[in-house]
Amino acid sequence: MPACKLAVKEPEKEIIEPKITRFKSNRERVRTLLSQFKKEDRVLILIWADPDSIASALAMKRLIRQRVSEVTIAHVNEIRRLNNLAMVQLLKIPLVKLRQIKPSEYNKKILLDSQPPHNAEFMKFDFDVVIDHHPVSNGWDAPFIDIRPEYGAVSSMMTEYLRTLKIKPAVTLATALIYGIKTDTNNFEKECTIQDVLCFQYLFKRMNRHLLHKIEASTIRRTELKYFRKALEEVKIRKQRLFSHLGKVPNPDILVVIADFLNHVHEIGWVFISGEYRDRLVVIIRCDGYRKDAGKLAQRVFGKLGFAGGHREKARAEVPFGNLNNHTHFTTRSLIRILEKHFRK
Repeated sequence: MPACKLAVKEPEKEIIEPKITRFKSNRERVRTLLSQFKKEDRVLILIWADPDSIASALAMKRLIRQRVSEVTIAHVNEIRRLNNLAMVQLLKIPLVKLRQIKPSEYNKKILLDSQPPHNAEFMKFDFDVVIDHHPVSNGWDAPFIDIRPEYGAVSSMMTEYLRTLKIKPAVTLATALIYGIKTDTNNFEKECTIQDVLCFQYLFKRMNRHLLHKIEASTIRRTELKYFRKALEEVKIRKQRLFSHLGKVPNPDILVVIADFLNHVHEIGWVFISGEYRDRLVVIIRCDGYRKDAGKLAQRVFGKLGFAGGHREKARAEVPFGNLNNHTHFTTRSLIRILEKHFRK
């Protein structure tokens, strides 16, 4: 008989946890942040472009532009949502696509309104500074970390940095930060802190309300109206949960607009809108956050299949169709089947 082989247990991989400093004051926080930079530094600010991250990046550039030799803001995603395009264009915010530059030419890198595990592109870099308001994730670290999940928006955090340094934001920066706060707090309907309110109050007298209105009013293209009809035709409701799969969409942002619209239906507690974009299933989740947590549900259902996460009221998942069973003809009923078993718990 052959000799029995003893099973050798492989050593478990060490899980890296970010070392988060608890600052005693905003003054100490700002001093520690600025100590990361020297005059000869070339700084790259990386974001997933949305109103909060764009405004925060603009504020960070204002904070350090005179302390370093160069600052560039780069985004990893395509900006397609009309509000975001209007924000960038009307406020003349200098952004470049990450693929258009050489990151190796920058010796310092900053990540705002996100953490490295949130996107595969971010995981390629070692960041010197990470500032965010989402729950802390593992698998990364940085010399300077400022994560405050209790805050409604990173724009509020960046406003505090500016105020601590006694930097009065220009009209365009104030308008951008106001829009970032309004968007990520859902006009203060989501969980936030008194600091978010105070930052909003501080910025309000410095912003241009006409510019803000023009940005906020830009939501839907005429060519996208047909997706509302498709969503309504596909709607299926199960126990105060609304589901609708739209099939192929030109960009995932229309799913967000439709999910937010249907989240206003009085009798509905959960909204799940999905579509196919670049061989991926994109699922937008909305709820009222009362005894519900959209972010945790998204992670539980889709976390092992692709990207998933968010806040109590809003969440998003993106899953390669190859990771799904019977994905060749995905329908609203398919979406229901994936989710319904998780509501039985």
